[in-house]
Amino acid sequence: MLIDKFNRPIKYLRLSVTDRCNLRCYYCMPEEGIKFLPQKQLLSYEEMLRLCQILVKEGVEKIRITGGEPFVRRELMVFLTALSKLNGLQKIALTTNGLLTMDYLEELKALGILDLNISLDSLDEERFFQITRRKGLDKVIKTINRAYEMGFRIKINAVVMGEKNQDDLLPLARLAKNRAIDVRFIEEMPFNGGDAHTASKVWNHHKILDFLHKEIPLQPSDFNSTAYRYEANGWKGKIGIIPAFSRTFCGSCDRLRMSAQGEVRTCLYANSGLSLRDLIRNGKTDTEIIQTLQTLIQQKAKNGFEAEKDLRSHDSMSVIGG
Repeated sequence: MLIDKFNRPIKYLRLSVTDRCNLRCYYCMPEEGIKFLPQKQLLSYEEMLRLCQILVKEGVEKIRITGGEPFVRRELMVFLTALSKLNGLQKIALTTNGLLTMDYLEELKALGILDLNISLDSLDEERFFQITRRKGLDKVIKTINRAYEMGFRIKINAVVMGEKNQDDLLPLARLAKNRAIDVRFIEEMPFNGGDAHTASKVWNHHKILDFLHKEIPLQPSDFNSTAYRYEANGWKGKIGIIPAFSRTFCGSCDRLRMSAQGEVRTCLYANSGLSLRDLIRNGKTDTEIIQTLQTLIQQKAKNGFEAEKDLRSHDSMSVIGG
């Protein structure tokens, strides 16, 4: 088992399968986009599967597939089919913007992949376009509706951007009133691929909660390692607030992040510390890869603030893996 120096076992892998995306959300990448990696620099699905096998054997129980936008990469379902057959892997979850997801819902359900996080920052068509720099709100809404009808466990993730989408917070929250879904509000982070430290201007967890509480009588509910969760009397779903910038849940962190090119980060705020792609392509054995991973994990910072002290630059979230 992979365990860090604070005795935290690694049980959760966030795996980015691509750095490409069909949106250009301003908090994730610059308007002009980023320089995408050549295909040969990305991990092949075969390489990803081998690395996932290694990590599952070492105690990883959950893998979340992210991007970029995962469905932009061809043959994703072939990879997910193979991944779903790994012995010991308890859950596969998926984070998506919902634009391409509709066509794959039946296949996902057949594989037992029922946990969908869908990114949605506004229910207003004009503001959706201003934030994402693309159209497609109607497709996202249709995907959410259909997925819910099919029995998927849905979490809607909305980044809180102050005046950019302040008017959307309550309408988004009310999506949880009549349906058993979680609507989660995320503190904005400085990972747009530029130099602007937008996080210094964000609403923190307390301000978000105060804003919502003026209209919705929220009460603390159960919590997990990611979000503060709240409920309202008579509501079927729950409201979550993710302190992504405040970083109040770091003490229980059990995750690794792997980018589409095979770079591993022990923390969202840490530098990429290891290229598993290079280890594989240099012929390293599974045992050698595990030993190298364990060395990296021993360097995992106690929390995001400690990790950020050595951070050289804020990469685009689509590169890191959202």
